[in-house]
Amino acid sequence: MPRFLMIFAIALGSVACSNLNQVLDTGAQVSQAVGYSPAQLNSAVKEALQLSVTRATDQLGQSGGYTQNNRWRLGLPESVEPVVGTLRQLGLGGPLDEVEKLMNRGAELAAAEAKLVFLQAVKDMPVQDAIGIIRSGGTAATDYFRSATEAQLTVRYKSIMQNQLQQLGFYKQYQQVLNTYKAIPLANKPELDFEQYAVNRGLAALYGQIAEEEQKIRANPVEQGSALIAAIFTKQ
Repeated sequence: MPRFLMIFAIALGSVACSNLNQVLDTGAQVSQAVGYSPAQLNSAVKEALQLSVTRATDQLGQSGGYTQNNRWRLGLPESVEPVVGTLRQLGLGGPLDEVEKLMNRGAELAAAEAKLVFLQAVKDMPVQDAIGIIRSGGTAATDYFRSATEAQLTVRYKSIMQNQLQQLGFYKQYQQVLNTYKAIPLANKPELDFEQYAVNRGLAALYGQIAEEEQKIRANPVEQGSALIAAIFTKQ
């Protein structure tokens, strides 16, 4: 090979090698900058989520977890409020109150049962940009968890919620309300779908409470978190 071509090839190889090493070292440099390996950062994010999930499901899954919670209590859907007065005048006040009570009790039982499902989802979740999640603050871990798992957890949670509502006798009360509602000669009546409403609101409350628990951990990682969380989150 001519001498100038050999020199050119060596130069290109050096540049390529330099670029490759730069790419390979990026993750290590980020980790070294904060003093922890990618595996430790991932573990810290998952531990924070596991604690948040456990505390949220334990709180909402107890008796009164939804019913006595001003923030998460499931009231009747806002869309049906315009016709609630009419329904009560037709003698459905009792069934409506019972439906509301059963929605909340169903959500409490579903939260308790969903605990292991949520914890498994955290365990199986691949974590991208752990250091970004840690440094972002607020509810970044919960937001990431929700974006990564909501589709699959909605399906699982809905099945759990439906089963609990069935056992509580919710559908019998709900059908009584539906039958009378359908017979009311009102124009532009809103659709009554208390089941889907209960599923959506119950699940949203779970994510909301998980986010609150994450914020508590970030505010006081030493007392609210684990040893790893305290070390990594405090350092950030």
